[in-house]
Amino acid sequence: MSNGLILIVDDNEMNNRMASFALKKGDYETISASSGMEALEILKTKVPDLILLDVQMPEMSGFDVIDCLKKSEELRDIPVIFLTGDSNRNTEVDCFIKGAQDFISKPFAADVVIQRVGRTLELIRLQKHMQAEVDRQTKIAQDRYAIIERMTEEVITAMASAIDAKDKYTNGHSIRVAKYSLMIAEKLGKTKDEMYSLYCAATLHDIGKIGVADEIINKTTRLTDSEYEKIKAHTTIGADILKNITQITEIATGAMYHHERYDGNGYPAGLKGDEIPEIARIIGVADAYDAMSSSRSYRSLCNQEYIRDQIETGKGTQFDPVFAQFMLDIIDEDKEYKLHG
Repeated sequence: MSNGLILIVDDNEMNNRMASFALKKGDYETISASSGMEALEILKTKVPDLILLDVQMPEMSGFDVIDCLKKSEELRDIPVIFLTGDSNRNTEVDCFIKGAQDFISKPFAADVVIQRVGRTLELIRLQKHMQAEVDRQTKIAQDRYAIIERMTEEVITAMASAIDAKDKYTNGHSIRVAKYSLMIAEKLGKTKDEMYSLYCAATLHDIGKIGVADEIINKTTRLTDSEYEKIKAHTTIGADILKNITQITEIATGAMYHHERYDGNGYPAGLKGDEIPEIARIIGVADAYDAMSSSRSYRSLCNQEYIRDQIETGKGTQFDPVFAQFMLDIIDEDKEYKLHG
């Protein structure tokens, strides 16, 4: 059984014969070419396991040949060992710069050729084996991560459903707020990781309502000051519930600060402008939009023109003006008013 196919390229016929003889002793098959152009012609129909390539050849040098190889997707990975009679150290350095795996000085001994070729092919095999193993392990890790990510999304969605179930008039609110938040983030050019964190934070922004009594959440008449304070507490309750989730960036931040106002008149901390975390400013606009575009116990959903006017009026006061403008753009694009609860 052959140890591999070797293409020998040298304008000196004696060198070709000597290299071929040596390699056949090592159980290699050989093909010979007397010029760079002839080698490139051979490579159109046969792809060897390795090329022994003379550096100094008329018309087309070995460096010219390897430059052509590197430009070809099919040939660029063929290992090359240069044959050189030049004792100049710069030539040896240039061989490696050009991408050769090794070089053999001429005149060469048969056992040197066999050993150098064998070592190079073995290294290539090991590299391919290692890369295949890395790819296999990477695929396993990616599959596991995808499973964990799906499970995380399913758990978060289930938690959001539990939150929304407390109020029959806000069913689906959390998922819609997440959807609108992602639409704003997409216009901002956020990364995949940033979008994922925003999705999780927006979906669970109201999780603190679990800690608020049902009779307060579902009350159809005006809230008392005491009841309103209890409703407001859902922000801090939510942040406290989510604080120990460290693998999703800013997930607790969305719950804590989505009711802050750009003018500083929001709650729970009265933050102003850019003091409010960006993720909370995005969720705040999306949350307000869904509140107006969904039916409530005391009214049906608002029309698009009214919602647009309210967000336009709130730019720079209730809402971050940049994110509010993106929400306005989304409204304008939704000509059939499909984005509603």
